Amino acid sequence: MLCDECQKEPACVHITKIINQQKIEKHLCEQCAQKSGEIIGKGISSVLGSKFSVHDFLKEMFNYTVADNNQKTLESVCPECGLSYSEFSRSGKFGCSACYQAFGGQLEPLIKRMHGTVLHTGKVPKRGGVRYSVQQRIKKLRHELEQHVLCEEYEQAAKLRDEIKALEKHLAEQDAKQE
Repeated sequence: MLCDECQKEPACVHITKIINQQKIEKHLCEQCAQKSGEIIGKGISSVLGSKFSVHDFLKEMFNYTVADNNQKTLESVCPECGLSYSEFSRSGKFGCSACYQAFGGQLEPLIKRMHGTVLHTGKVPKRGGVRYSVQQRIKKLRHELEQHVLCEEYEQAAKLRDEIKALEKHLAEQDAKQE
């Protein structure tokens, strides 16, 4: 795509402006962008720094350390393949399956930062999914029940107990129908 201004150089700056709900797109070369005042500084390199790559981005993600981490944790080594955490952070790749265990403590905050959680919450298949979701609900209610008993909130605990029994009865009825 050629520059909209000079029609000679390839466009490397793509600007989209929305003014009064009107979308205006400009495709400019570096020189025309500087002349028009769209870029502040010494050019494209000042905006982007250097070439951007996904590998560099991920590498920086792996190099992120929490303030309370000490240097000792960065030097842990996998007992199977001998890969150090610093080597892993440079390459972004594990050496073997044992690396997950060896670097587990350091990976948890990294995974949580990337995915928002460390628990897999994937899709539930439609066939058999209803049963699974009821089982998960029972599991969650049992945990809540334990918390209420520990806090001596017996009225809430009794309500949860009754709900758990009703769900278990429902599951038993479904099992009886399938047989």
